[in-house]
Amino acid sequence: MYAPKKIVNDPRNVVDELLEGMTLAGDGRLKQISGGRGIIRTDLPPDRVAVLIGGGSGHEPVFHGFVGPGMGDGAACGNIFAAPAPNIVFDVAQAIHRGRGVLFVYGNYAGDIMNFDMAAELCEEDGIAVQTVRVWDDITSAPPSEMDKRRGIAGDLLVIKVAGAAARTFGTLEEVAAATARGRDAIRSIGVAVRAGSIPETGHPTFDLGDDEIEIGMGAHGEPGVERTKLMPADPLVDNMMERLFADLPLAKGDKVCLVLNDLGSTTMMELYIVNRRVRQILDARGIEVYRTEAGRFVACQEMAGFSITLMKLDEELAGYLDQPADTLGYRRLG
Repeated sequence: MYAPKKIVNDPRNVVDELLEGMTLAGDGRLKQISGGRGIIRTDLPPDRVAVLIGGGSGHEPVFHGFVGPGMGDGAACGNIFAAPAPNIVFDVAQAIHRGRGVLFVYGNYAGDIMNFDMAAELCEEDGIAVQTVRVWDDITSAPPSEMDKRRGIAGDLLVIKVAGAAARTFGTLEEVAAATARGRDAIRSIGVAVRAGSIPETGHPTFDLGDDEIEIGMGAHGEPGVERTKLMPADPLVDNMMERLFADLPLAKGDKVCLVLNDLGSTTMMELYIVNRRVRQILDARGIEVYRTEAGRFVACQEMAGFSITLMKLDEELAGYLDQPADTLGYRRLG
């Protein structure tokens, strides 16, 4: 068992210190509320549907790193790998509401569902209309017939991007929620881990994996995958992952996709680009066009070593949402 080294102060204070430092990195574009656990934009445009994102800390840049023009208007932040408290979600919703309602976007986990639903009840008692889109892109966490039981992983990036663009495009909460849900349902992801991440306060890894082992389907918190096998070269590993994605997401010759290659915490860009090489060979052989590639760290699990592959099947409308500009600490798009 390895002992990860981290450059922190008191491990019990990591969330508050990271949120303070992240807000300062916004250079005046962000501010903290609700005891520091809420992050909101300081440049909220008037008369627009608000987009509230959130979840546990420790997965940076998601969620709080995706607050800014073209993405989230505010984020509710929990402890490491833990859902934000309902009062934090409520405080953020109140702060970003501009008369047109608030869309909640978050990962499909039991703790988040419970707390965000409680916050939604508080909002409605306060006269704030709320709708919710939960992200459930991890194909290994439930079968297609039980899509609403799947976990949210790197698909968070694209769903939040669609939500932010839809809020610019449409004037009603119902329209923004419908567009965001449509984007969410076009996304599938699968991850793989070769080494665990850890929780700063304990210093212990979130799961055990042999030095010569790899786990396919590992979740963003270390949840079990669908296959544990010996470490293999990149090409056969990608072949395995892509076959699982094709079995779940109907794609045909001539289709367009957005491809996201996500570093789970300590995977190098060298490795991601080697993976990308094989992914593109597979897609090219099937006549599937990659409209856009995003490669980098978007949804991490501390220093977990591994990566995920996300495919989003595009049409003209969804591609248009991805094309709109965004400017956040964790993701920027010029348009």
